Amino acid sequence: MNLKDKIRVIEDFPTKGISFKDVTTLLKDKEGMKTCIDELVDKFKDLNIDIVVGPESRGFIFATPLAYILGAGFVPVRKPGKLPAETLRFTYDLEYGTDSLEIHKDAIQKGQNILIVDDLLATGGTMSATAKLVEELGGNVVGLGFLVELEGLKGRDKLEGYKVESLVKYNF
Repeated sequence: MNLKDKIRVIEDFPTKGISFKDVTTLLKDKEGMKTCIDELVDKFKDLNIDIVVGPESRGFIFATPLAYILGAGFVPVRKPGKLPAETLRFTYDLEYGTDSLEIHKDAIQKGQNILIVDDLLATGGTMSATAKLVEELGGNVVGLGFLVELEGLKGRDKLEGYKVESLVKYNF
């Protein structure tokens, strides 16, 4: 199955000039969703994953079934103020401003093997920040997985040194 065929592309959304990759069409397709998860599992199944981390919010969609199949736990990374216990925060630069992510301080134990999964690799900012949070807690980031990679934005460059896998690539 070609996963790219299951992703709807919407031009000029959310603003003119943007070619939005809408993965909801893949998610609602039972064969597409299964293929996506199975392909991600195949890329990381031999890495002895202890925890799969998913950044808010679409990372949750992919990280949870991967954690289940890999026999690992799941840890969410959220925007500030969304997690109830003590957190660690990482603030990172965006093209125009900053953003922050948080993780529970007790979510990762030193030496655990961590896979981080999100729906989209664009500039790499969210994934880089998530990896830094995990590493600050002592986790060993063994892989970064994505459904979609927008190659033209060169997010992979920001993730140099990590095992990066994506299932569908767009070069624009």
